Parts: sequence; C-alpha cells; structure tokens
Amino acid sequence: MLKPVDSGGQRGVFRIETPGDLESNLHAALAESPGRETILEGFVEGTEMNAIVVARGGRASLVTLSDRLRPPGIGFGVGWIHVFPASIHSDQLELAERVAERSATALGLRDGIAFPQLIASSDGSVAVVEVAARIPGGQMADLVRHAVGVDLVELALRFALGENAPDELALPRFSQPLAIRFLTASPGPLPTGKVTRIGPLDAVLDAPGVVQAETYLAEGETIRPVRLDGDRRGYVIATADTSVEALRRAEHAATLLEVEVG
Repeated sequence: MLKPVDSGGQRGVFRIETPGDLESNLHAALAESPGRETILEGFVEGTEMNAIVVARGGRASLVTLSDRLRPPGIGFGVGWIHVFPASIHSDQLELAERVAERSATALGLRDGIAFPQLIASSDGSVAVVEVAARIPGGQMADLVRHAVGVDLVELALRFALGENAPDELALPRFSQPLAIRFLTASPGPLPTGKVTRIGPLDAVLDAPGVVQAETYLAEGETIRPVRLDGDRRGYVIATADTSVEALRRAEHAATLLEVEVG
C-alpha cells in the first residue's frame, strides 16, 4: 500500500502490485502530502475493523469493535459500511480486543480516546493498520452511542477539562447490533451526475430499524463514483436483533432516498 504519511480520507492511497504501479502513482500520493512524504507498507488481506478504546489513568478499555467494509474498485479504501459487533469469533476476537487495548497503551495514551484500525487475517492473526488519539469520523461516534450507550463527545470534553470519566460514562451499558450504510454512487445506491432534486428523508427514517439518517447533498452538486471518503454523501443507521438483519435494514432504507440527476 502506498499512501501519504500526513493526509486522510483515502486521498493518495494506492494498492501497489508491480514496480510500475509505484512509479505511476508516487507523484499522485506525494501531491496529497503536505510534507511531500509517503509510506509504502505491506498489504494485509482480511477483515478490517474499527476499534474504540477509552484510556483512563493509563488503563485502556475496549468500548466497541466493528467491521469496516469497503467497496470494490477504485474506492477500495473507503469505509462505506460499518457493522457492529465485529464478525470474528472466539480466540481471534479476544486477540483483537487485546491488540486494540495494548496499541493505545503502547503509544502512551493515559487519558483519552483511541481509534485503532485492525485487520484480522484468515490465519488467526491480527495486525494494526494505524492508531489515532481522537474521536474518529465516519459516524463512529454515532455507532458507539447507539451500539453501547457511550457518548464519546462527553468523554472527550471531560478529558480536555481534566475531569473524571466514571465507569457509567466510559464503559458499555448495553450491546445493540447495528449497521451504518453510507450513501454513495456506484457501486452504491446513488446515481451519478449533477443533482437536480433531493427527496425528503421521511421514507428512510420510517423504514424498519432506522434510528438515524442524514444526507450531505445539495442541488447543483455532482455525484461521482465512490473513490474518497468525501464521496460518501450521507448515511443510514439501522438496528436489529442481529448484525446481519441490521445491515439488511440499512441497505434497504438507503434505497428509499430519491435523488434525481441531470
């Protein structure tokens, strides 16, 4: 994988298969780096996951672990679906939980929120992709709130003010399977082209299991096939008794938004 060392949103990220791929994509990756520096790292095949860890007094505790699904094609790095809980099981699940917590501890985080991204391989191993000391984007704060009842924004404010974060605020209060489906164009449900009309969200919000939905669209904008995080033009969050059913509900609801292009 080739990517800028100091960028985000999947800008300048390329999968390198041959030396020629590196030569042809290096300039584009450097162009997305404010410091004009890139990194080349090994590609790890497997299930990608987002972890949320809360550190208090140097002790890290896992809050959520969810699957981060990505589309095929040029947008392969974009997280376009989040599913909670993660789909891995037994020993590998326990390993992933330990790795997430230890990654925050190893980086010296004493009081704050950590966002490790992991990949679980078919051989049972778990690799760390990267770790950020912040509330992640991509509706992850909403995922945590709906899935386990933890308000990451309140926690971050308490840490910033030097206040305590008691167990009842920092640890999961329940476990609710859910899925977040981002609204994207091909291979997602949105059409490509210049937006001429955006229908209301009523049908989406009224769909079974939907607890939250939003669009980032405006008339006159152009919808393009998904390539970057910025090509996500809204989202639907749905809950159910199982993560499989939650994802089915979210995907169905995403098709109910009417968007016309010209």
